[in-house]
Amino acid sequence: MASAMQLGKLGDLVTFKTGKLDSNAAVPDGDYPFFTCSQETLRTNTYSFDTECVLLAGNNANGIFPLKYFKGKFDAYQRTYVVRPRDTNVLTTKFLYYALRPKLSELRSNSTGAATKFLTLTILNNTEIQLPPLPIQQRIAAILSAYDELIENSQRRIKILETMARALYREWFVHFRFPGHENHPRVASSLGEIPEGWEVKKLSEVAETFRGRSYRSVDLADEGGLPFLNLKCVDRDGGFRRSGIKRYIGEYKENHIARKGDIVVAVTDMTQERRIVAHAALVPSLGSDFGIISMDLVRVQPKEGVPAVFLYGLLRFSSFSDEVRQHANGANVLHLSPDRITEYQCVLPPQYLVVRYSSFAAMAFDQIDNLQNKIENLRRTRDLLLPRLLAGQIDVDATSEGVAA
Repeated sequence: MASAMQLGKLGDLVTFKTGKLDSNAAVPDGDYPFFTCSQETLRTNTYSFDTECVLLAGNNANGIFPLKYFKGKFDAYQRTYVVRPRDTNVLTTKFLYYALRPKLSELRSNSTGAATKFLTLTILNNTEIQLPPLPIQQRIAAILSAYDELIENSQRRIKILETMARALYREWFVHFRFPGHENHPRVASSLGEIPEGWEVKKLSEVAETFRGRSYRSVDLADEGGLPFLNLKCVDRDGGFRRSGIKRYIGEYKENHIARKGDIVVAVTDMTQERRIVAHAALVPSLGSDFGIISMDLVRVQPKEGVPAVFLYGLLRFSSFSDEVRQHANGANVLHLSPDRITEYQCVLPPQYLVVRYSSFAAMAFDQIDNLQNKIENLRRTRDLLLPRLLAGQIDVDATSEGVAA
């Protein structure tokens, strides 16, 4: 199949358009996807495009340009490229997406700018991609799409499990509709009426905080070392992003260590949306005994008798993030004192409810961790296949049969 491969310049094969919106056009739970230069897909209530295309970020501070495929209605940031084939009988949109993935490192090297890296049309138009015959494009796209569909299915299951854990926490511990709540009259407290037998406590009474390790850029490595958990590991709505993990080679103390099941909270925020500070994430399995947390995070360690998954629910699903982030300050970078975390007042239920919730939540988060491991393996396999398929080193018909099986 390699003999059938040829190269083509993007300028001859595709058209480039950009969106019109500013990044602040994003709204929570918007009706349509909103593609920006962020790895995360945001939401908005407008759409300017209704098409099948590839979305490519036009700028990024680190030169890491997110690349996505989408079909349907969406809107886009003014520096995000909407890329479409000129002739789908020559180049399919799905194949274009996969053909561009191996080019991202090349685009990063060719990008211009100092503080922010830019992809200009000149750079993009001169970028070459593999262009096999149409039937081979379709088979390659089908093989790789099978992996992406399995990844998306696992991601949907993760979302369902998180939704269930959130809904149960809020039903029992926010709305106070726990089993047998009819037999517990409400009594006055400093936080309003709460069920009889429940207590108002400061977080310092049930948990301690430990600040992460300061580091220099030379302490980070591409390979080797220990997993380094940093601000990019915390999602904008809470939860852990494995893609944010870096590698660390350097000194550390016991307090800088985080293991599977530990809780970290962001205490700085450098994003435009200011949505990360005070959000909590549960550390997943890391492929090693432990990782190191950066000084942008604190580890919140429950005291004896408090299950970590219950504490995580409190930090993730209550009013904690919304209230505590109000104390963060700073111009370009938000900073939150760890003391503000431990000063947070919360309502604690009786131990039997804590245990019941923790039993369910532990099962849910273990399943989430297993699904995340499955996603990592699928991505690794897909990314190993991708360059070999594009180079014609693998029989696409044999591979198609293997995936189908």
